[in-house]
Amino acid sequence: MGRSADVRAPVSDLLRLPDGAVATQVDPRGTPGAEDRATAEAQLAEVAGRLEDLQQRLRAEGTRSLLLVLQGMDTSGKGGTVRHVMSAMNPAWVDVTAFGPPTEEELAHHFLWRIGRRLPGPGHIGVFDRSHYEDVLIVRVRELVPEHVWRPRYDEIAAWEGGLVTTGTTIVKCLLHISPGEQRARLLARLDDPTKHWKFDEADIEERARWAEYMAAYDEAIARTSTEDAPWYVVPADRKWHRNWAIAHILAETLEAMDPRYPPSDLDVPALRARLGPPN
Repeated sequence: MGRSADVRAPVSDLLRLPDGAVATQVDPRGTPGAEDRATAEAQLAEVAGRLEDLQQRLRAEGTRSLLLVLQGMDTSGKGGTVRHVMSAMNPAWVDVTAFGPPTEEELAHHFLWRIGRRLPGPGHIGVFDRSHYEDVLIVRVRELVPEHVWRPRYDEIAAWEGGLVTTGTTIVKCLLHISPGEQRARLLARLDDPTKHWKFDEADIEERARWAEYMAAYDEAIARTSTEDAPWYVVPADRKWHRNWAIAHILAETLEAMDPRYPPSDLDVPALRARLGPPN
């Protein structure tokens, strides 16, 4: 599926999945909106400054929050995105959750129960490394529950996210779209480096055998839950530099559209300065 590479267009517009489009038909090696690696990395430094300022404004305003949802196959760069993009922000106001398999306690509740407990509070930015979408992805592919259980979840998720938006949480959902060839290269790199063996999970090899099933699951999940209030962005992830550049721009553009404001102050600045006294 072709996309404009007009750098003047907002990156969020370039990567937002159009109605009727198929998510996994996006070229995972594409670099929409970016000129080249060197330029993108230089621009990333500039965007980092914008993110720092916007985050401070969001925190000072203290009434709204932003949730970044990162989904993708293993090695697509969810952790790398957190490390390279979110590092521009004050970590005290960023809440990162990496969701693993649900515990027995979590399985005893509605599938959204554990997700709701980790939502960002007012003034915070939350990041989900995997999320509630696992309950229509791996649950579907691995047949962990019957279809009549997981299929209604699309509508439940869309309604739940709509409620979050209504109550002040802006949601940014990004599919980090990687090719099977690039995933293989990254898994081999982990095997070749003893310091990365701890990151290698043999289950990833098993999941690769179900690649087509996962792509079908992603396509339906994204088509069913990409809404005006909580759209999906498909981020080509074979090139790490473009992935980081793109998500940084999407976050900055989203926060700029939110336009958080510093609250009005009733401080009597002259009086307070006088109370501080003269310099020592």
